[in-house]
This record gives sequence, C-alpha cells and structure tokens, in this order.
Amino acid sequence: MNTHTTTNDNAPHKEKPPTGLIPIPTTTARALATGGGALTIISAFLAWTWTAAFPGDLTVYGYPGGLQWLVLITGALTTLLGLASYDIKGIRAITPGNADAALKYAALAAFGTAWYTILAISTHLGGLANLEPGGWITAIATLTALTGALALPYPRPRTYPVDPEDTSWEQFKHRTRNGMTVLKGAFAAETPPTPRKLNSYLEILIIITALATGLLVFTYGIGTEYDELFIGFLISVGLGFAALAKAGIVAQISVYTARHRNITLIGAFLAAAAFPFTQSDDQYATIGVYILIFATVALGLNIVVGLAGLLDLGYVAFLGVGAYAASMVSGSPSSPFDIHLPFWAAILVGAAASLIFGVLIGAPTLRLRGDYLAIVTLGFGEIFRLVAMNSDGASGPDITNGSNGISSIPNLKILGFDFGIEHSIAGFTIGRFANYFFLMLLITLVVVLVFRRSGDSRIGRAWVAIREDETAALAMGINGFRVKLIAFALGAALAGLAGTVQAHVTYTVTPEQYQFANTVPPNSAFLLAAVVLGGMGTISGPLVGAALLYLIPNKLAFLGDYQLFAFGLALALLMRFRPEGLIPNRRRQLEFHEAELAPGETPPPAVLSKTGA
Repeated sequence: MNTHTTTNDNAPHKEKPPTGLIPIPTTTARALATGGGALTIISAFLAWTWTAAFPGDLTVYGYPGGLQWLVLITGALTTLLGLASYDIKGIRAITPGNADAALKYAALAAFGTAWYTILAISTHLGGLANLEPGGWITAIATLTALTGALALPYPRPRTYPVDPEDTSWEQFKHRTRNGMTVLKGAFAAETPPTPRKLNSYLEILIIITALATGLLVFTYGIGTEYDELFIGFLISVGLGFAALAKAGIVAQISVYTARHRNITLIGAFLAAAAFPFTQSDDQYATIGVYILIFATVALGLNIVVGLAGLLDLGYVAFLGVGAYAASMVSGSPSSPFDIHLPFWAAILVGAAASLIFGVLIGAPTLRLRGDYLAIVTLGFGEIFRLVAMNSDGASGPDITNGSNGISSIPNLKILGFDFGIEHSIAGFTIGRFANYFFLMLLITLVVVLVFRRSGDSRIGRAWVAIREDETAALAMGINGFRVKLIAFALGAALAGLAGTVQAHVTYTVTPEQYQFANTVPPNSAFLLAAVVLGGMGTISGPLVGAALLYLIPNKLAFLGDYQLFAFGLALALLMRFRPEGLIPNRRRQLEFHEAELAPGETPPPAVLSKTGA
C-alpha cells in the first residue's frame, strides 16, 4: 500500500484546515505573534524592577541582566519564526519544518520565562508594586505573542523525526526523488523536505557551530549563579529546543551529522574537552566529572537494557565492584592488601573484577526473563551492598572495612602527571577535578567506541533480535543464553572502568554509594532512568539523559524536601508526552506511536525497514 503522495499546492483541499485555539484571522495572528516577539526584545532593555535586591540587577536601562537575557533570546527566536511563517525568502529557508508549530513553542518559551520572572520578582520583593514599566511591557508583549501563536492553524503532529544515528540513505529513502514527499496520517506534514546537500566544508562548519552552541548552553546552565536563573534557563532551553525541532532545524543538523559521523564524534569530544577551560575554578568542573562518570555507566547499562533488552535493576553494583577492586590495589592505607599498582594496572583490575562478577551473576540468572530477571538483579545489587557493609572483620571477613569503606585513596599519577594538583596549560589553570574530567572524557570515548562497534556487529544484531522477540531469535538459531551473557559481562566491565576513576575522585569508597535508590546519583534507579529518558539503544541518548539527571537535581537542591517530588513530576510528564525518550531511534518511536496510525495505514518504508517488518 502506498502511504505517501507528492505535494501539489494547486490541488483542491478536500479537508477543512484545522483552526487555532483562538478564533483570530491568520494574518492578524501572525502579526500579533511577530510584533509581540519584537516588543519582547525591546522590553528586555528596560528596567523591570526598581531595586537590585532581586538577583541579576534588573534595574538597568539599555543593558539586559540575568533573566532578561533569556527573555531577549526567546523573544528573538519568536520574531525570527514569526517572519519565517510569512514565507519570507531567506528566512524561510533556515526553517524547513513547520514554522507555525515552531512559533507556538517559541512564544510559549518567551511567555513562560517572562511571567516566571515577574512572579519571582513579586514573591521575592513582596508584590507586583515592585515592577517597573519594563516588567509590565514584557508581560503584555509575551502574552500578545502567545495569543497570536495559539491562533495559528496547525494540525496536531504525529510524526517520526530523523533518527540521528541512521545513515542519510535510511533517513530519506522513503521520499520521492525530488525530496518533496508529504506523508499521510501519523507521518503527515511534520517531516521537513530533504535538506539540499551542501559543500562538505559548509556542513562541517554547521556541525561545529551546533557543537559550540551546545557547549555554550551547557556552560551557561551549569554556571547559573542563583536558583531563579536556573529555573528560567530550564524553561527557555526546554521550550526553545522544542521550537527548533518543530522548525526542522534539529532534523537538518542531524542529517549533516549522519553524513560526517566521525567528524561529529571528534568534534563533540573536543567541545567537551573545552569545558574545563571555561571555568575559573573547580566548582563546576566537579559536577562535570561526576556527569561523565554517570553518563559512562549509563551507556554501559544501555548495552544491557537498550540493545539486549535485559532489565537490570542492580547494575550500580558493578560500578561498586570496580571501585572497590581498584581502591584495594591503589595503595590505600585502609586496604587489606599492601599493593600499589600503577593506574593502567588498577583500571584493568577494576574492569576485570566487574566482568568476572557479571559472568558469575549472569550465568545462573540469565535463563530468566522479564520481571523475574529484574527481581534477581535487584537482589544482587542489595546483596553486594550488604556484603560490603558486613565485611569488616567482625560480622564477616576483613576485606572492605565495613561501613567505613576504603578511604584515603591516593591521587592518580600517570607518566609523572599528578591528577591531584593544579597544572597550567596554555595559560589556563587546571585543577584537580578538571584533570579527572579529561581522564574520564577519554574513558567515555572508549566506551562510546565499544558501544558503537559492538552495536553494529553481528553480536549487536543478535542482541536486538533477542530484545525484540527472544523466542523468534532462538528459533532462528541464535544462542540466546550466550548472547545475553556477553551483553551482561560487557556492560559490567564498562561500569568497572568508570568505577576505578570514581574511587580516586571521591577518595573514599563506601557501601552507601551503591544503593538501588537514594538522593545522590549514580544509583540503579537513576541509571535506568537516564537510559529510558535519553533513549534506549542510542549513543547520545543516555549521555544526554545522564547529564540532565545529574545536573537538574544538583541545581534544584534549594527545593529541599520537594526536590524529588518536582523531579519525579517532570519525569512523569516526559514519559507521558515522549515515552520513547529525548533522542530515540526510529524503531522505538514506532513502537510507542503505532496507535496513531489510521485504520489500514502502514508506516513509511524507512520505518518498516528499521523494525524488520
């Protein structure tokens, strides 16, 4: 059944076009949205309050400060997308997707950030009377822009955007030769036309610009100086990214990254390596190194959960095994073994210990499936913690020093380079945590390469077959037990690699660090959430998910007892509206959105080929 047709602007419309939420003529609505965005830009240069007591000093005319910068950026995005909705030549070319849909999210980003700021000012200073005229103008401007955007006609999208980890052929082989195919039903109207192939150097320049922008956004977010600014940052970035996605810009960049995978990978790690040079001290480099540890372990778990489909609820135990094994042979005075191995030997010991435990635990348990396997792995995680807690010489053998753990772990030294002291590189002072950041970045690169190569290999295809239908895979001759054991052991070894660095970063390894769930990641619950949130089976998904899951709770610590409530609510909303994850592959999107297909409708050929249909 052919499910796509070629567009024809002169063809008669048989269906009545959908109307907006507010009954305003389309021309008027676009004018309101665009004009409101322009007025929002102007209002950011006005004073919003009379006193500098509110963080960010919003009392200055002619120069934005604090949250005003975020409103200025979202207002500029609203104006740009408003002009694009008029099909202005040049501007429309950079928004190949649905400009009206993108305009809604951009206007909502400006509205949400501005009105949150106004409410924060009123709460902090004691009432709306503390607003200057600039604050009122901002409120009116953003409300006007949002009203106009909501009045624009737009059908509810039901689509499957570009999979950034597909090849360019897989992304576009369901289109017509001229790149102007429009899909029906659940695939309609949202997929942008095939981007015109640019000069390779220009495409690489666009990739570099996107990576530099990502580094700038991450650096700004991690360095927010006060709570109100971070919440405004979340509102602006979340809705602003949604606007760029609806505009087709994200999908267009994904096409270029797919054409230049190796350059994108190298560029991404160079951008990450530049992060410590943007910091004046170790305050935020500390968060950076813990994010990398968390992300690396999540990527290892993604092999077990995302590729092989094995629900492991005790995965953090392998991180602990690697950390304990490395700390015992690194010269710690509280270690029961008088051994001080060099780092290369200690990291091999940690990875090997985790791999052995993975085999020992997996061999008797991987014949189970589903919930039964999840319960057994959860039990293993708790058993490891309790054994480490009781191996103190009183309740059991003197191996782990009980609840006191292995302490005073010395700093790493590689080829005379001491990771525990400051170093000067090209005029920049690099502190202790920045040193470990670079080391952990190299280990993350190794894990990414292992994941990528194994996922594309024969064993990787066997993992996917087991995940999709184990019974069918066994019937086709795949040795299910051996394939699952390899995934379990490989994932455990990768967690052990990260554990060796974690032991030296934290100086101390204790059993409390490796629980199923606590308020401080990494733990099994947060690791699993990072994989599901980011997108199972992808490389970039768990990395992004882990970064968000570590950074956001760290910055929301001011909420106190409500921190986990707010965090859990955000996760529930995300799983409700985007259950496939932030960066999913096409197969998982189809699994979650099959119900949106019209009766008798089939997905495009590219989607079918990804699912094996």
